[in-house]
Amino acid sequence: MKRLAVICARGGSKGVKGKNLRILLDKPLIAHTIQQAKEVGLFKSVVISSDNDDILQAGLSWGADYAVERPIELANDTAPKIPAIRHCADSIERLSKTQMDTIVDLDATAPLRNLDDIHGAVTMLESSSAGNLVSGMSARRSPYFNLVELDENGRVHLSKTPKESVIRRQDAPKCFDLNASIYVWRRESLFSTCDNALSKNTILFEMPEERSIDIDNETDFAFVEFLMQRSRNS
Repeated sequence: MKRLAVICARGGSKGVKGKNLRILLDKPLIAHTIQQAKEVGLFKSVVISSDNDDILQAGLSWGADYAVERPIELANDTAPKIPAIRHCADSIERLSKTQMDTIVDLDATAPLRNLDDIHGAVTMLESSSAGNLVSGMSARRSPYFNLVELDENGRVHLSKTPKESVIRRQDAPKCFDLNASIYVWRRESLFSTCDNALSKNTILFEMPEERSIDIDNETDFAFVEFLMQRSRNS
């Protein structure tokens, strides 16, 4: 089975300036994901995709096998991520003259995942008939119980109406928050589906909340740093 790990990291960041190269426990944020991808031992190649030369060079210096420059049109604030993953995978297949079976996107901003998470997600997809997999955690809020919306008159209503009245959140249908940590595709699914990671043939790999933080702002960064430092000291 030929597998490719893709790590996408744009140069621009609104919530945390320069976050992909920001030092987190003695190494750049992006280095944590590169090392996970190498250490898990599943991938033929680990590749960095970025529009930023400093990130590409850092990726190579921390162990990535390839660095792919992302076109500007795939790196702006409104560009979806899946076309960038396709571009990266296609570039590596051409360069290595190898067609991959499984493509895995590991988000650099979710460094709390562990090797078992990566291995478990890949195994789950490859042992199923699904086209792709997303990772997530059990949701703190339920659209059937305590997640609400406002209508055009400013009145509150549940986001999703349950078939029967729900008195406790625990009795509501189980819902998940996507944690932006691990995405796994069969090659044919990645290259044939739309730019949305969710389809009728998508499955979910559940991860615990303590490994599901995606760094979007300074508070997220500080909390991830705290959790990693606590783990190191334990």
